[in-house]
Amino acid sequence: MQEAELRKLFDMYYLPVMRYLSHLTGEATAAQDLSQEVFLKLYHYGPSTLENPRAWLFRVATNLGYNYLRQRGNRMRRETAAYQAEQEASDLEELAIRSEERVNVHQVLESLSERDRTCLIMRFSGFSYQEIAEVIGVNKSSVGTILLRAIKRFRREYEDRGEIKDGLL
Repeated sequence: MQEAELRKLFDMYYLPVMRYLSHLTGEATAAQDLSQEVFLKLYHYGPSTLENPRAWLFRVATNLGYNYLRQRGNRMRRETAAYQAEQEASDLEELAIRSEERVNVHQVLESLSERDRTCLIMRFSGFSYQEIAEVIGVNKSSVGTILLRAIKRFRREYEDRGEIKDGLL
């Protein structure tokens, strides 16, 4: 193979091939890599055996470009599937943790007195102090103290079970 002939073809067609591949792939870096690969194939094939080097270069560039796009699409599908599987596993784990926490909260609530349990459930369900006072039969001014003590008992019981999590009461 004559180096001068290869150099001439490179100088004439490298930029047009790279621009073509850049438009085809939408990625300048990939276009540069693929263009280099086109000219490596030309080097191995031998430019002197080609009738129409320009057509051959663009045919090779097209094939390499489409192969790249297929591989990129396959890679993206695999990465997306892996990410979704990871998210689903994470979601299932989060669901299991929440379910376990819900069971633990119910067990702790069951261990409290009926009044404490009622106060806590009503307060965290959005009821006002007046509504809680009417249900448990105390003055509205006592509800705050009763709730504070109920929260402390709940927290202590929850901690004793080793179940305390950040943000829970």
